[in-house]
Amino acid sequence: MTVITCEQLPELFAAVGDLFAKKRDELCEMDAQMGDGDLGLTMSKGYCALPQLLRDNMEPGDIGKTLMKAGMKMSSVVPSTMGTLMSSGIMAGGKALKGKPELDAAGLAVYIRAFADGVQQRGKCQRGNRTILDALAAAADKASALASANPEASLQDVIDAAVEGAGEGVEATRSMTPVFGKAAVFAAKAIGTPDQGAVAGQYMLIGMQNYICQ
Repeated sequence: MTVITCEQLPELFAAVGDLFAKKRDELCEMDAQMGDGDLGLTMSKGYCALPQLLRDNMEPGDIGKTLMKAGMKMSSVVPSTMGTLMSSGIMAGGKALKGKPELDAAGLAVYIRAFADGVQQRGKCQRGNRTILDALAAAADKASALASANPEASLQDVIDAAVEGAGEGVEATRSMTPVFGKAAVFAAKAIGTPDQGAVAGQYMLIGMQNYICQ
C-alpha cells in the first residue's frame, strides 16, 4: 500500500475500531484503577462510529475536509473528555491535510503530528503530564524524523515508526505522576503502571498499522 485514498479512510478507521472493540474491557479495567472506568467504551464507541461518519461526510478528493467534518460529528457520538480529545485530534489532522486527495507516507507523518498537537491544544496538557499525549507526541517524533530523513519511506515505514515511538511513550509514563482528573488523586498508586490514556493512543496507531500492513 503506497497511499490511502479518501474512499479508503472508512476502512482505515474501521481497523482502529475493531482493535478498540477487542481492547474495550482491558482499557476499562485499566481506567477503573485511576479514572471513571469508561475509557474502553469511549474509544470503541467513537472509533466504531467513525467509518460511517466518514462515509456520510465524504468530500471526494479531499482527505482533509473529510476528516475535519467527520471529526466534528464524532464529538457528539462520544461527548466525554477523551472523546473530545479524539475529535479534536482528527479535526486538527484533517486541517493539516486539507486539499490533499490521498494520504502518502509524508502525509501520514503530518497527520500524526497534527493529531498530537490538536490533543495537546484541546487538553491543555504537556508532555510529562502522564496522558495520551506522551504516547502521541513520541509517535509523532519518530514518524516525522523517519519521513524527513527518508523521502522514499513507505506508509508502513512511517506507521511502524509511530507505533514504536508510542510504545516508548507508554513505557515512559510508568515513572510519571498524573496531574489531571481522578488519576491525580491516586498519584502514588500510578507509579510503575502505564497511563491508560497513553495505552489507548498506542492502540489507535496499532489499529492503523493493522490496516496499512495487511
